[in-house]
Amino acid sequence: MKNKEFDVFVIGSGAAGQSVALQCAKAGLSVAITDKREYGGTCANRGCDPKKVLLGATEVMEMATRLKGKGVKDIPRLDWKALQKFKKDFTKNVPKGTEKKLDELGITRYHGVPKFLDNDTLEVASVRIKAEKIVIATGYRTRDLEIEGGHLLNDSEDFLNLKKMPRSVIFIGAGYIGMEFAHMAARAGSKVTVIDHGDRPLSAFDGDMVDHLLKVSKELGIRFIANGNVRTAVAKGKAVKITYDQNGKETSLKALKVFNTSGRVPSIEGLSLETANIDFGKRGITVNDYLQSKGNDRVYACGDVSNTGLPLTPLTGKQASVVAQNIINGNKTTAQFGPVPSVVFTLPNLASVGLSEAEARKRFKNVLIKSGSATDWFSAKRINAPAYAYKTLVNERNGKILGAHLLGPEAAETINLFAMAIGLDLTAEEFKNMVFTYPTWANDIQYMF
Repeated sequence: MKNKEFDVFVIGSGAAGQSVALQCAKAGLSVAITDKREYGGTCANRGCDPKKVLLGATEVMEMATRLKGKGVKDIPRLDWKALQKFKKDFTKNVPKGTEKKLDELGITRYHGVPKFLDNDTLEVASVRIKAEKIVIATGYRTRDLEIEGGHLLNDSEDFLNLKKMPRSVIFIGAGYIGMEFAHMAARAGSKVTVIDHGDRPLSAFDGDMVDHLLKVSKELGIRFIANGNVRTAVAKGKAVKITYDQNGKETSLKALKVFNTSGRVPSIEGLSLETANIDFGKRGITVNDYLQSKGNDRVYACGDVSNTGLPLTPLTGKQASVVAQNIINGNKTTAQFGPVPSVVFTLPNLASVGLSEAEARKRFKNVLIKSGSATDWFSAKRINAPAYAYKTLVNERNGKILGAHLLGPEAAETINLFAMAIGLDLTAEEFKNMVFTYPTWANDIQYMF
């Protein structure tokens, strides 16, 4: 077996891993990196980016449907095959492009899942590697559903690579991924059912906003089954039949495709973390403020696999910079970030930043809450939007903005302004008094307090 030594060894080539590798190599450190799959990571190859490309065509469908008879005569047909071909323009060059960037800086590349042998030694691709610093940036993977016939279920990657949209689909799980894909499938002409084990979809988001989204989703033809626990999956010809319990009653349902969208978990299997004294839990690698393993100070973790912050792409690059700087300069940089907005890319978008209503009431004595439907505002009326709603939370004592929750066609963009306002510690009055262009969604903010 070959033996190699490096200053830095990175596990995972997504946005976090490659960013750490590139920064450390530019600083003159010897760097190696490995990935068990194609280089470039989940987001660019089989996650956020291809999802958003597919979403683009359904946005056109959505807008045309709303404005039919109001200036639009015919609703366009969705060509899923052509859309998939367009998507590949964004994904096909990611692996080679990533490898080229790494090669240009002299970073040694491996393929495979490394296995820790001790605190600073790993084995990958029949090579024993010793490194001064090791970075785990393996991201998340689809949560396994431990049910009979589980092998018949598809995952998010399968959905993003569908050659044609099935006439009927079932999504098991009503989180971000399940809801986003359900909207895409319904607008592409599929009969859609969403089953969730909870009382309602998107439990992490504001209940009032979710209620508005549910109304739109049902009008789109999506069927929702709450408190449903899937037990089995059985092949029935070209279809899959699932059996689920709902409030003590067993029921079955059949569709041509069934997708496991029950959530994602840290991708750490096979690494033998215990061998290297690396602490971890359900949310990922346990790290300190420097994103350094609490059990092994040679190891850092960043991106979704670290147990700090939300598992969202915008945090990935920032965490990678923290890790890279701490490796290069010693632990001087802590992982302190401002408010992080999150978005569900359904149509309309559901977006949130800051505290929830329950969190705000728990932490502050007096909270000013303003919420309501805004479908009669010009922004919504001009495009005949079926849903537009908001909820803002303000600390009555000092007027500071505590949180914002939006549902609307451009909520994914507008929420960034709220994130900026909270990050800059603005009061609601200061935010309201800012001048934005008219008529725009941003201009509506003044009426949300």
